[in-house]
Amino acid sequence: MALCGGVGALALPSELIVHIFSFLSARDKLWASAVCSRWRECLFYPALWPELKLRLGRGTGGAGSSSDETPKLEFLMRKFGSFVRELQLEFAPVEGYPVRWRDSLNNYLDQVLCVLRSLKNNRNLQKLSLYGDTCILQEEGILDSTYLTQVDQGGKKIKEIKQLFEETLASSRQLKWLSSAFMLGMVTPNTLSTMSNLSANSLEHLSLLDNQAPPLIPSIELGRLLNLHSLALDFCDFTSEMCQVLSNSDHMPLHRLSLVLHGTVLHNKPLDITPGEVDWQALVRHSANLRVYIMALDVHSQDLLSVLKPSLPLERIHFDSYSTCASEAALDLISRQYCKTLSHFILVRDLMERDDTGFPDLSDNRNEDPLVLLAWRCTHLSLLIIHGYTVWAHNLIAISRLRGSNLKVLAVSEESIDFDQDQLLFQDEDPIHNLIEEVSLGLGRPWNPMMDTNIVLSEPTQHFFREMQRFSEGI
Repeated sequence: MALCGGVGALALPSELIVHIFSFLSARDKLWASAVCSRWRECLFYPALWPELKLRLGRGTGGAGSSSDETPKLEFLMRKFGSFVRELQLEFAPVEGYPVRWRDSLNNYLDQVLCVLRSLKNNRNLQKLSLYGDTCILQEEGILDSTYLTQVDQGGKKIKEIKQLFEETLASSRQLKWLSSAFMLGMVTPNTLSTMSNLSANSLEHLSLLDNQAPPLIPSIELGRLLNLHSLALDFCDFTSEMCQVLSNSDHMPLHRLSLVLHGTVLHNKPLDITPGEVDWQALVRHSANLRVYIMALDVHSQDLLSVLKPSLPLERIHFDSYSTCASEAALDLISRQYCKTLSHFILVRDLMERDDTGFPDLSDNRNEDPLVLLAWRCTHLSLLIIHGYTVWAHNLIAISRLRGSNLKVLAVSEESIDFDQDQLLFQDEDPIHNLIEEVSLGLGRPWNPMMDTNIVLSEPTQHFFREMQRFSEGI
């Protein structure tokens, strides 16, 4: 727009240009910075970049390689790393696996170093969230010492990463959110001790996850975090002692607790040190509004039954497995014990294809399906996702009628739905068409079977991390 003097937008004061640019998205700001040097100067004012969210590698949807992204990351961190207040990054070092795993892992280490070198002196940092998609490398054994030596001789890069992360925590003054998940040994049991007392007092959310590491949150360090509102960690690392610390009167009440229970971890981390019924009762007395989210990965039903204590205020549970099956007993226990708190239930069995026997049926009696009983008993149920288990059509209709419009999400994969052959004899129209009509009528909105199973078949640890973030932010 031309001004009276005819010199155009360049005549605007920098403060006004910065204000106009504040309405742009992060992507549009970067595009606009290429217009001219004046815009570029204004677009990199600290006030325009209070937060930065990035996905690198596979997290970008396959566009570009990790090595192509490294220069862009270096530019952004050089510009914003010293003053950004909220930083969320997801790293994916597995692009090109297995052919290019060495290059991918090396790029990953370089990118993490780039971020931490820029952050170590940032005293204004309030939120730091890092997710490293290293789980597939762990499963394939790529992260053992033999392979890592080929990429990081003498462990120099990983040692520097640990040191820089500790320096970042030590220099922080007002950290409220700290989240690190599967970041390739970046966090150790001694890491939290380096956090400044100011940040320890201001911290409201803490999540430290790493399947193969020893417990990352010592009880003595948890005792420093008096204002903690939400916590996420491995279930096996959540001890009875931790529960007692969080129940102390000097601690603020805890509102959200997210726990991941991994079947493969149970071989090395027994459950006998996890909270018992008395511990949960004490925690709930102190934290009356506490709600718990559990993801169980390839966990046998007997192990799950042993940890689901009656006083545990379970709001969300996600079963995800390849080799194990959820049992009718587990579902019955959940629907009885948590009928007043359960709102989200996800049941997934990841199979490449259905065998001749079909998907497992959760009940011997088709008319007493535990999923129907769960929908009937759990009056706050708002999300139900099923894949890899047989769901009979008439039971699916019953669920929709029981919960109606209160069930905000009902996602059942088409291959999981089965029909009673005796009932099909009395139907003239297409059974799928009739099912869609009946379920839509019960829910009070249009409904269709889930066609895109990527919703539930995505990487489970990544799903847990993102859901945990939303769960904790929703306080």
